[in-house]
Amino acid sequence: MASPKCFILAFVIALSFSSWHISFAARNLLQLPTNIPSVPNLPKTTLPPMPSIPNLPQPTLPTSLPPLPSLPTTMPKPTLPPLPSTMLPQPTLPTLPSTQPSLPNLPSLPNQPNIPTVPKVTLPPLPSIPFNIPPIPFLAPPPAGN
Repeated sequence: MASPKCFILAFVIALSFSSWHISFAARNLLQLPTNIPSVPNLPKTTLPPMPSIPNLPQPTLPTSLPPLPSLPTTMPKPTLPPLPSTMLPQPTLPTLPSTQPSLPNLPSLPNQPNIPTVPKVTLPPLPSIPFNIPPIPFLAPPPAGN
């Protein structure tokens, strides 16, 4: 848990040291003489002319489309083969008894002891909270200087 605190402290210290160096560098830049040499004019070079793009032949599109093939108007009806007519043997279910067996008698539960009653807990009344706040004397403001 102490590691993030140490990291934050080291970060703040590093920032404070870097701001000292930046302020010293800014002061040194401000104190430099202002007679900076001018940039010499460089000669302009001429570029060769761009090559021309040859004109390519334009494709010709047909004006009329060939007719679409005609669809048949009647479709053949599919025929399915007949289903086999073999009968599967039916399983025989066992007969259920018409009367249900009686359940054995369960032993009776012993009587439970009486649980003593717990007295009801009453809380003391809450103290009343004053709604008026007494004024707090403040120090007088300092005199305005001329």
